[in-house]
Amino acid sequence: METANLPTTLQGVILYFANPDNALAFAARMRWPNGEPICPRCESKESSFLSTRRVWECKGCKKQFSVKLGSIFEDSPISLDKWLCAMWLIGNCKNGISSYEIKRDLGVTQKTAWFMLHRIRLAMQSGSLEKKLSGQ
Repeated sequence: METANLPTTLQGVILYFANPDNALAFAARMRWPNGEPICPRCESKESSFLSTRRVWECKGCKKQFSVKLGSIFEDSPISLDKWLCAMWLIGNCKNGISSYEIKRDLGVTQKTAWFMLHRIRLAMQSGSLEKKLSGQ
């Protein structure tokens, strides 16, 4: 994945992912590195993007899916910008990070920060984060 033009500071990350298009494009690149979305239900590579809803419609099973479906983000009302900023924080804190720090930095509740922290830690612990993001 291209990291040349990604931000390197927390402020830069928050500003970059505040744009929903940047957050969706980044999550899609992480989820589908080859560039074409794969339906998590039928594994078809044929889909069309519905830009008004930011979802894909599978041409195989005719169902809609988002970048969150089948990943650590699934069943979460938390927006991608918060998830990606939390991932950046966890990945860049060499001494670890608490849910209280995530709460303060991202402006979410402590319960939300704890939920995000545990999902991200579980994904990191059970192999690579890319594996969890790909829905495996």
